[in-house]
Amino acid sequence: MRSAVLVVAVCAVVLVLFTFFGPNSVSTTSRVTSWVGAAVLMAVAVVGSVARPETLDRCGAFPAIGVGGALLVCVMNVLTVDTTAAAQAFLAFPVLWAATHLRRGAVALVTGVALAGDVVSLLLLLPAAEALIDAVFFGAVLVVTAVMLDRSAVVQDRLVQALQQQATVDSLTGLLNRRVFEEALEHALDRAPHREGTALVLLDVDSFKQINDRHGHPVGDDALVHLAGLVRRNVRAGDAVLSRLGGDELAVLLPGCSPEVAAQRADAVLQSVRSTPLTLPDGDLLALSVSVGVAHAPEHARGMRELYAAADAALYRAKRGGRDRIEVAPA
Repeated sequence: MRSAVLVVAVCAVVLVLFTFFGPNSVSTTSRVTSWVGAAVLMAVAVVGSVARPETLDRCGAFPAIGVGGALLVCVMNVLTVDTTAAAQAFLAFPVLWAATHLRRGAVALVTGVALAGDVVSLLLLLPAAEALIDAVFFGAVLVVTAVMLDRSAVVQDRLVQALQQQATVDSLTGLLNRRVFEEALEHALDRAPHREGTALVLLDVDSFKQINDRHGHPVGDDALVHLAGLVRRNVRAGDAVLSRLGGDELAVLLPGCSPEVAAQRADAVLQSVRSTPLTLPDGDLLALSVSVGVAHAPEHARGMRELYAAADAALYRAKRGGRDRIEVAPA
């Protein structure tokens, strides 16, 4: 809304200057029209500066500002009998603002109103042939400007979405990164605790370094992607939060889940990994296994650090106990 207030205020100041020194100072009608237009613009600026943007948005004020600005320019051009390029140039203000701030439908609406208003005002003041020539020329400028800015806004939105995804998702596995996972874990433990508690499952690929050393890091990456797919298949995303914490360690957060159910979910993943080997680029099959640690809050821990420590300790007991197995933290 700040940009709209700025544009409207600037237009009001320009109108005042035109009233004293410009083309709008030639007659009483043009001066009165300019003062009225400036007053309307300043009123809009004041309302926009004090009202809440959310309220204005719900009322449809933003498209209305663009449409109203275009109509005001056209009406003033007719009342001041001004067909110059400078007078028509004011139509660029609502179109430019709409193209950089509003959705595509609103941009089309504002641009269409500006074009139609310009055609009507020119036809009222000029011979038809001359009016149409001016309208086609200036209309082309408005349309090209609106289209280019709209396309630029679409590209920018896509870049922002890509950056947001990169900030929350692990690029290799497509699982959430550690920062987002820990925010979800903190929320589950402190802000929205469940009656059944919250379970944390940590998974670690057995002998991952040997896989990288023997088959190369690309195969190691394939193994992580393969494991992430198996976890997704066996743990419903609606019931859990899945993350790659780093390296070859994956985590599953299960809010509202008992230790027994969490162990069952972990066992389903373990069995799936056992029965689904990774297909290598040459067609050979690589058997994988995982070690799994399960901890539960409040049964095994209270806070986030304690829950991590309990699940991590259970994970390492699984590794020391022979790998390819599940350990649940002791009560």
